[in-house]
Amino acid sequence: MAGLKSLAKDTAIYGLSSIVGRFLNYLLVPIYAAAMSAASGGYGVVTEVYAWTALLMVILTYGMETTFFRFVNKETENSERVYSTVLFMVGSTSLVFAALCMLFLHPVAGMMGYDDHPWYIGMMALVIAMDAFQCIPFAYLRYKKRPIRFAALKLLFILLNITLNLVYYVVMKGSDVFYAFFFNLICTSVIMVLMVPYLKFNGGFDKPLAKRMLIYSYPILILGVAGILNQVADKIIFRHIYPDKVEAKTQLAIYGACSKIAMIMAMLTQAFRYAYEPFVFGKSRDKDSKIIYAQAMKYFIIFTLLAFLAVMFYLDILKYILAPDYWIGLRVVPIVMAAEIFMGIFFNLSFWYKLIDETKWGAYFSFAGCIVLILINVIFVPLYSYMACAWAGFAGYAVAMLLSYFVGQKKYPIHYDLKAIGKYVALALVLFGISEYLPFQNIFLLLSVRTVLLMLFVAYIIKVDFPLHQIPVINRFIKK
Repeated sequence: MAGLKSLAKDTAIYGLSSIVGRFLNYLLVPIYAAAMSAASGGYGVVTEVYAWTALLMVILTYGMETTFFRFVNKETENSERVYSTVLFMVGSTSLVFAALCMLFLHPVAGMMGYDDHPWYIGMMALVIAMDAFQCIPFAYLRYKKRPIRFAALKLLFILLNITLNLVYYVVMKGSDVFYAFFFNLICTSVIMVLMVPYLKFNGGFDKPLAKRMLIYSYPILILGVAGILNQVADKIIFRHIYPDKVEAKTQLAIYGACSKIAMIMAMLTQAFRYAYEPFVFGKSRDKDSKIIYAQAMKYFIIFTLLAFLAVMFYLDILKYILAPDYWIGLRVVPIVMAAEIFMGIFFNLSFWYKLIDETKWGAYFSFAGCIVLILINVIFVPLYSYMACAWAGFAGYAVAMLLSYFVGQKKYPIHYDLKAIGKYVALALVLFGISEYLPFQNIFLLLSVRTVLLMLFVAYIIKVDFPLHQIPVINRFIKK
C-alpha cells in the first residue's frame, strides 16, 4: 500500500503539470478557432502538422525513455553511464534529423503539400529535434524523483506559449497560421537552454551498452510508431482520402478541434504514465508487485470513467471553448474519450512484455490495432467523414487492448479484479445512457440532474473502494 501511496503522490504532481498544462493548452483551441474559422481550414493545417510532429517524436526517441528506465534500474548497470549513453544516442540522431530537414526543406515541404509555406515544416522540424532530445533529461528528472522540477519546466513552456499566442491572436487580432508554429519554436528553445544543467555526459558513451539498449528498444520503437499511428494516422491521411480536397481542410479542422475536448482522458493517461513507468520497473523485484499492478489498473479505470462522465455531463458548457461553427463535430467526443480509455488500459497492460523483455508483443498488438484503424478510415471516411475517424480509433484501440490482455494472461498472468471493474463500467454506461435521454430543455435543470447522476457514481466509488474514514483529512472530521 505504501507503494501505491507513492505512486498516487507522484501521479498527483505529474498530473498537476499535465492537467493544468493541457487545460492551459485548451486556451489555444478557442484562440485558434476564433482566429481561424472552420471554413478557412487554418486549424486543419495546425491539426495535420502536429499529427506529423507526434509521429516523428516517437521515431526520434525510438523507445529510449522506456529503455532508460529499464537499464538504469538494473543492479548491474552504472546509472551515470546509462544516462550519458542515452543522451549521446538521442542527441546525435536528433541533430542529424534537424540538419537533413533544413538541407532538404523545400522538397520535403512540397511532398507534404506545403510548398507555399515551407517554414511551417522547417520550424516544426527544429521543434521535434529539440523535443526528442529533451525527453531524456525529463526522464532523468522522473528517475531522480524530481516531479516538481519536471512540472515547473513543463508549465513554463505552456505559459510562455499561451502568452505569445494571446498577444498575437487576441490582442493584435492576427490570423496567420505561421505564428502558431513560430511561438512553439521560441518556447522549445527556452526550455532547451534551461535543460543544460541536466545534460550530464560525464558517464561517457558505452558502445556495448548502446547495442544492448538498441536491441531492447527497437521493438518499443515499432510499438510506439504503431501506437502513435493509432492516434494520428486519421489526421495525416484525411486530406488524401476525403473526396473534396478543399472541404477536407474544413472537416479536419472541425474534427481536430472537437477531439481536443476529449483530451482530458489523454491528460490522465499521461500523468499516470509519467509516474507509473519508473514505479513499475522499480517494483519489478518485489514479491507483491502483481497485486499492486492489478490495483493500479482498477483505480486507473475508475477515475477515467469518472472523467468520462464529468466531460459528457457538462459538454453543454465545455463546447463554448469552440466557436459555434465547430459544434457540429461534438458528437465525436464520447467516442474519442472511450478510445482514450482503451489506450490507457492498453498502456497499463503493456508492462507484462516490458518486464519479461519481450517488447515485440507490443509491436504486434499495436500494428494489429493500426491496421484496423487505417482500414476503417480508408473505407468509411469518404462516406462518413470524421465520424469514421472517431470509430476507427475506438476499434483500433479495442483490438490492441484485448489482444494484450489475453496474451498477457498466458505469458505474465496478473489477476485483475474484472468483476469489480465490470460493475464500474456498467454503472458508468447506465448513467451516461440516462443523461443522453433526459427530456429537459432547460439547461440549468438538465445540468442539475446530470450533477446528481455524477454524484451517484462518486458515492458508489466511496462506498465500495474509498470509504471516507480511509481518506486523509476527511477521516479526522469523522473521528471527531
